[in-house]
Amino acid sequence: MFPSFLSSAAVSVSALGLLMVAPAIAAGPLEVTAHILVEAKQRATDGTTRVALVPATRVVPGDRVVFQLAYRNTGRQPLADIVLDNPVPAAIAYRAPAEGSAAPELTVDGRRWGPLATLDVALPGGGTRAATAADVTRVRWRLGAPLAPGAAGRLAFQAVLK
Repeated sequence: MFPSFLSSAAVSVSALGLLMVAPAIAAGPLEVTAHILVEAKQRATDGTTRVALVPATRVVPGDRVVFQLAYRNTGRQPLADIVLDNPVPAAIAYRAPAEGSAAPELTVDGRRWGPLATLDVALPGGGTRAATAADVTRVRWRLGAPLAPGAAGRLAFQAVLK
């Protein structure tokens, strides 16, 4: 069942582009750009088919997408204690960190954060069950070291449109 804004088979990516950036200490300007990419099959000149990431404009259920955050310190001082926090829209199921990206902390309830294997979901009648990737509601990354002036990076996670 899709939320009301996902009633058609194809969905505008702008409806999915939710992003929140929360540096714990704003010691200077932090520029963050969010991109949503989709896996697209492309035929190579040798006849093989390759999967490439391309900017998403519309997605359909089952499409694999990558949410990517590019960040850069545009200031003259290092930035410390940076936390990048991205909601996982209800129509999206988290899959894994994107290739080459640090693994994010995950939450299913907004209170407890950690690797998926450490999370559980409360059941209506009491008790819990192990959380699955589809239960993830937010991802976040904490940059471990101060971000030097002019320094930049990218973080990303894979997901699928439900």
